[in-house]
Amino acid sequence: MKFLAAAVVVVLAAAPAFGQTTARSVPAKPQSPAPAVVPARPSIDRAVQAIFPSLVRVSVVYLDQQAGREIKGQLSGSGTIISPDGYVITNHHVAGRPRRIVCTLSNKEEIPADLVGTDPLSDIAIVKLRPATPRKFPAARFGDSSKLERGQPVLAMGSPLALSQSVTQGIVSNPEMIMPAAYGSTGERLDGEDVGTIVRWIGHDASIYPGNSGGPLVTLNGEIVGINEISFGLGGAIPSNLARSVGEALIRDGRVKRSWTGIEVQPRIGTADKNGALVAWVAEKSPGAAAGIESGDLLVKVNDTAVDARYAEELPEVNGVLLGLSVGQPSRLTIRHEGTEKTVTLTPVERPAAISIPTEARAWGLTVANLTLVEAREMSRDSTDGAEVTTYRSNGPADQAKPALRPGDIIVEVEGHPIRNVADLDAQTSALLADSPTAKALVGFERNRERYLTVVEIGTPRSDDPPRDAKKAWVPVRVQVLTPPLADRLGLKGRTGVRVTRVLDEKIPLKVGDVVLAIDGDPVRATALNDDDLFGAAIRRYRVGSSVNLTVNRDGKEQVVAVMLGQTPSQPREMKSYEDPVFEFRARDVAEVDQEDPRLKDALGSVLVESVAVRGWAALGHLAGGDVILAIDGRKVQNVSDLESRMRDIEARRPESVVFQVKRGIRTMFVEIQPAWK
Repeated sequence: MKFLAAAVVVVLAAAPAFGQTTARSVPAKPQSPAPAVVPARPSIDRAVQAIFPSLVRVSVVYLDQQAGREIKGQLSGSGTIISPDGYVITNHHVAGRPRRIVCTLSNKEEIPADLVGTDPLSDIAIVKLRPATPRKFPAARFGDSSKLERGQPVLAMGSPLALSQSVTQGIVSNPEMIMPAAYGSTGERLDGEDVGTIVRWIGHDASIYPGNSGGPLVTLNGEIVGINEISFGLGGAIPSNLARSVGEALIRDGRVKRSWTGIEVQPRIGTADKNGALVAWVAEKSPGAAAGIESGDLLVKVNDTAVDARYAEELPEVNGVLLGLSVGQPSRLTIRHEGTEKTVTLTPVERPAAISIPTEARAWGLTVANLTLVEAREMSRDSTDGAEVTTYRSNGPADQAKPALRPGDIIVEVEGHPIRNVADLDAQTSALLADSPTAKALVGFERNRERYLTVVEIGTPRSDDPPRDAKKAWVPVRVQVLTPPLADRLGLKGRTGVRVTRVLDEKIPLKVGDVVLAIDGDPVRATALNDDDLFGAAIRRYRVGSSVNLTVNRDGKEQVVAVMLGQTPSQPREMKSYEDPVFEFRARDVAEVDQEDPRLKDALGSVLVESVAVRGWAALGHLAGGDVILAIDGRKVQNVSDLESRMRDIEARRPESVVFQVKRGIRTMFVEIQPAWK
């Protein structure tokens, strides 16, 4: 199973149908296919008219972490306006980690939006449109998903493949669909949460594709009965009754508050018992453990609600009852222990998040995250103190430490100061780098329940201006060696030298095709391909500005040409460079040797982009290596120092958009970068 937010869908290999055998079977008597149920066109039109104006395409710039840095990506999903003031329901996996959200309405109008709240356990998120002036929006209405029946016609609406809003038609295949045990889980994990814990999907055969995620599944009455989420042959939608209750909680509180008893259940095994859910595990020091509930007990009633899980399809309902208990309020659970029923009382606590979202610690070359109670329990730790390393940058500060920090390590101390969370690590980093761009930090960290020490040189060293090469004499030409076979064909058998392949300065009296045989009467003894620098080396022995007499063969005639020697052009390694830490690109001043490229002929006095980090802000705006930066926001960029000053001013002002005018190849163009500032 794969969720449909991204531009890639993994297609599962076809498997034999349940019940299929390998033995030859007797052909069944052919039967006439049942006529397809085709809804009348007017009913489809009414459903479309009811929902289509409230459809939106949800375009998101999202955050992720990789190789010790924060990376950005773009995805597109679908959503539906569910209130006149602009609340939109979609999937968590579409909008749960945004840095920027833009919604495209059915009339193609684009409106920015803000994340209101998100719930990975149900894969539901709510965003709110942010129009320039307050206005009312067309809102769709929810239907009752519990009334759906197999074979009932439904419509799937959304923006597949980031295209404009569209509609496909199908029927309900299974209103209580779960993931088979062969998948190894009850569903897909999102931010550490198993969605199948509480979701029974509405299976249907209306065509959905990547980009349909978050869009509505609609009845012919024009009511939302599901939020499309998955596709693995059949489509799967989150039932509207669950989606609606989660959405209301997110709008009201910004989050969904659930209870935690520490009890995990599974379908009961065997047929001796007639009802109940089998208690598979009880967490230590949990409300369930304090109440004396044990693994192997049968849970038969929660307060006044009977619970039963003979089949896996029944588990989400049992989990929903347990998660829906009032936090901090005593609850009565009836259990059957070794054949005897008894009632116990426990007080649920609030269910914590499964994981914390990592953040970038740029000075360390790491991404780090706070520990949740769930993670601490999995690690058998008594507290959540520390900052957990999640990824690292190769050859970054933490990677170069001995021992190096690795994913799973927990930083608990820096320079004697305890680190309780990521905020503490940030504070200590700022203190250490207050007066210097780098600092050596003594770091205490835990690994496999052992306490280690290491020294990490954090920060970014200031780069001094690169040294300039000593200037030597130079003839502004490119040459090739006069090999013996080439000399023979040019009528110069037995001679040595170099042939001019390109003239870089039109003022010198040499032409392409000239064969330089001698310098001030001394033969140029170049005969093999690896002798290509013999001519240049001989010239470099002269003074810059002096004149030499070159013996050349031009068009079969030998003559002497006097050439005034220039100086070697500046090289890229000599140029001052700048690496922008926010937009993540590296640029340098244009070197004289760069102008040998005709596309950079007039670029001297400009700035050349050397590289752009993958999935950084510059890459997201389509700045590219090899671009020449001509201007930023209409102001010309003269050199790297000018660029650095301009970028620092941008970081201080934090504008919503920055426009680079660049030269790419022979063309000029404008590149808009839209950083979503923290």
